[in-house]
Parts: sequence; structure tokens; C-alpha cells
Amino acid sequence: MTTDVLRPERMRPGDVIRVGAVGLHTRPMRAVLSALGIAIGIAAMVAVVGVSSSSRAELDRTLAALGTNLLTVAPGDKLTGGTAQLPPTAEGMISRIGPVTSTSAIGKLPGADVFRTEKIPETDNGGITAYAARTSLPAATGAGLRSGAWLNAATGRYPATVLGAEAAERLGIGDARPDTRVLIGGRRFTVVGILEPVVLAPELDSAALIGWPAADSVLGFDGRPTRVYVRSADADVEAVRSVLGATANPRAPNEVKVSRPSDALAAKQAASKAFTGLLLGLGAVALLVGGVGVANTMVISVLERRAEIGLRRSLGATRGHIRIQFLAESLLLSALGGAGGALLGTTVTTAYALSQDWPAVVPSWAVIGGVAATLAIGTLAGLYPAVRASRLSPTEALASP
Repeated sequence: MTTDVLRPERMRPGDVIRVGAVGLHTRPMRAVLSALGIAIGIAAMVAVVGVSSSSRAELDRTLAALGTNLLTVAPGDKLTGGTAQLPPTAEGMISRIGPVTSTSAIGKLPGADVFRTEKIPETDNGGITAYAARTSLPAATGAGLRSGAWLNAATGRYPATVLGAEAAERLGIGDARPDTRVLIGGRRFTVVGILEPVVLAPELDSAALIGWPAADSVLGFDGRPTRVYVRSADADVEAVRSVLGATANPRAPNEVKVSRPSDALAAKQAASKAFTGLLLGLGAVALLVGGVGVANTMVISVLERRAEIGLRRSLGATRGHIRIQFLAESLLLSALGGAGGALLGTTVTTAYALSQDWPAVVPSWAVIGGVAATLAIGTLAGLYPAVRASRLSPTEALASP
């Protein structure tokens, strides 16, 4: 003779999901508001990581296009005080360094203020600086033209100028035309070209550039460069950098400044990480607030559904079944918020990246980690209410109003 032992029915995964969704269906507005708190935190974290990653991808793309092998040589400070000068032979000497592939230079023209017309007050020069420029400047710096043409062997000998992007904007010049002229040092120069913003040489953005020969013959330029741009093989950048000071000014190499513009861009990107960390912290706080909201919702749900809990217990549901029900409800609530937040954060990142003409990059670890964080928060938020609900006896629960 065999005796059947009654065992509680095990809940299948589909049953767990259906039972957990009951509380969400009966109180949809409360569920939406609780999930929204989670979604805001996840969206903030995904968007911050995504925008930061997209910005870094744009920087990498820019540097890949412009190159990281550009070095600039400029006058430093004298030991006795004041600003030093580069000798007129600096560019030629630098070009003799073996690994150097190209050089170019600009020379500041002191006293050559730039104005749209002679009717502009002398004190209102708009912060535009006039430079003599070599014809090789675009190739060395990666500068591109927005309109018109660059200086060549012919136009570089005559009163012609190419304006930087900011200089053209300050002068109110939209396009380079033969009838467009500006005053440089009291002389009229025809605007033959306008540059795009130059990422690796931002000093050119607010510059009026004229040919080296014209600067000499028209404005009395002394021929001293104030900045030399040097390109070399990628593998030899550091070696070239170490000898540039002594090569440019053998008599006083300590009075020469050598910099790498791409390093400045990388430093700027690194500095933005502190701000990114702050925003991530704010996203984490929002996520914590959302978790507290889920916990509050689940505790109230237990208090409001005591009769339901008692009825289920009296019909054979075990404490484990009750725990699973409320824990599943908390996890579903958090999962909805996490999925919605990840989708919202990805959408915001993509929209912002497209508006800035950046590549849209959302790291998969940010999305997966965000959803995993919501599940962890959902587990913690629902654990206490689930345990509390399972400890209610059937008679106590049914007797509650």
C-alpha cells in the first residue's frame, strides 16, 4: 500500500511572470511612476556615458584625419624677462632635420591692425591678428578652405589675404569675392579665401593671412617667424621634438617653446572626464531614488493586498510562493524602468551625436550594466516586502480590513 505525499506545486517561470504582473495591472499609474524613477536614473547614466564616448570617437576621428605628428615651435621667454624671438633662419634649419617631412610658418605683423573699412574706430580691431604666411601652411596644419582659394606664388606677392573663420565672421564677410577688401596696416587687401576652423592651429581662426613676399614689400615684415609648424614621421615625433629647440635657435634653445597640438586636445578631453564623473554621480542618485520609490510601492502593495495574500495562503500557496510573487513584481517593475531608461538614454545620445555631426557611440556595457543595476535594485527593493508578505498567516491576513 502506497501513501501519496502532498507536495506544494512548483511555479513555472511563466506562472511567476503572470503572478508578478497582477499587481502592476491593478495599479498601472503607480507602477508607471515608480518605473519612471528607475528609467530617469538609467537614462541619465546611459546618456552621459554615450555622449562622452561619442565625443571621444569624434576626437579620435579628427586626429586620425589631421594626424598626431604635428609639432609647433614658438618663441619662449627670456631669462631676463620678456618674450624671445625666433631667428629668421629657424624654419630653414628645422627643415634640415632628417625625419621632418614638411614645415611651414607664420610671422606676426606688429601694428598691422585689421578693419573692414577705414570708418571703423582704431580701438575696435575685433581681436584679429595679421600674419605673414607660407604657401605650404594648409598642408602642414590641415587647414581647409570654406570658400575662395589659398595664397599661391602669384597672389602671395600682391595685397591679397585669406581670413580665418572667426576673423571673417567678425568682419561680416561670408564669402571670398574679388570685390571684397579689408584694411590691413592701413593698406587695402583683397579677400581671396576664407578658412574652415583649424582644429590643430586655432590661432589661425582669428587671423588675416597674407603672403610672405607681400608682407615684406607692402608692410615691411622683418622675416622672423612667430610660429613654425613641423610634420614628421609618426615614429620619429618624440625624437624630432627633442632637438627642435636647439635647431630653431642654437644660441638660446631654452628660449624656444615646442608643443604638440594633439596633446592639448587629448588633455581637454581628459579634463571633461571630471564633469562626466559628476553627471554619472547624479545619475546614480536618481537611480537610488527610483529604487526607493520601488521599495515604497512594494511595501504599500503588501499592506493593501493583505486579504489577497491570506486568500492565496488559505488556498494552498506557500510562503515561498508569496515571496516569489512579490519579488517577481518588484523585478518586473524595475526591469520595465531599466529597459525604458536604456532606450531613452540611447535615443538621447543618438540625437545629440547626430546634431553635432559626431559618430553615435553607446557602449554595450553601459546598457547591459544599467539594466543589470536595475535588476539588482529591484531585488533589494522587493526583498523586504516579499519576506514581510510571506510571514503573514492566512487567518491574520483574511481578518485585515
